[in-house]
Amino acid sequence: MDLRDIEYFTVVAQHGHLGRAAEALGLGQPALSMSLRRLEKSAQAKLVKRTPKGVELTAIGATLLSHAGKLRLARDDLAREVADLAHGRAGSIRIGASPSNIDVALPEACSALLMEAPRVTVSVAVLDNDALLPGLRKGDLDLALTHTRQLTLPDLVLEALREDEFVVYCAAGHRLARRKSITLEELAEERWAAAASASGAFGPLLVLREAFEARGLPAPRVTLVSDIAMFRLRAVARSDLLGIAVRPNIEEVAARLRLTILPVKRTDWVRPAAVAYRKEAYLSPAARRLIEILKERRLSRA
Repeated sequence: MDLRDIEYFTVVAQHGHLGRAAEALGLGQPALSMSLRRLEKSAQAKLVKRTPKGVELTAIGATLLSHAGKLRLARDDLAREVADLAHGRAGSIRIGASPSNIDVALPEACSALLMEAPRVTVSVAVLDNDALLPGLRKGDLDLALTHTRQLTLPDLVLEALREDEFVVYCAAGHRLARRKSITLEELAEERWAAAASASGAFGPLLVLREAFEARGLPAPRVTLVSDIAMFRLRAVARSDLLGIAVRPNIEEVAARLRLTILPVKRTDWVRPAAVAYRKEAYLSPAARRLIEILKERRLSRA
């Protein structure tokens, strides 16, 4: 099968109409029909059937379409691998990170990599944990930094980086700030600041909700929502709101912003942080080096 014919076929499938597909591709309809006939001859089966509204995929056509995305990913992986072989440690890395991971070790690791390999470009997107692994599977990301309860998935490799503890924090002047011990029940009536995506799988707000639910308490009352971490931290520092975040993120800014970590009793809010990538995908030397740096920084903090 010719790869270009397969690509044309995917456009036909998307539009469900030969004329509109030909227009989208900038081809004449006869040329597109000829491409489709070549593909059907190679497959030894009909891939589409004509309808009054255009065309529909046959069962075999639908099967071919399901594999076309994998072929495209394989082609893109090959192109990137060849480029890396030709240019050494040049290239780009697309990283997705959850809000609770974005500030822990990643900025320093990216800076270290860029100092080692000035021709590498790094793109970092902040995504909900629920969106990270689907983005990885679709080929939109090369690496994903996520919190997870399991490190084994059939199609992905997850390499453990560290274990993160989620903590509750407040302003230094908050009425709870000087307490030596606080129960979850005492937090039930408080107002909270959280990231919009923090309620996703393994996110800090979900951790808090699960803890409240286990004690029969109502869900936390979130009254400030923002994915901008510094905005939330400053807002909590100047109000009676509470927040929940990874311990290193709070310890790093606690003195400067006058924040306090609350000693909440009987909490086990630890989640493994891992870097994930597709099992069968090509992983560039630069991406592998970034993983090494992240692990080195984990050991240096231990």
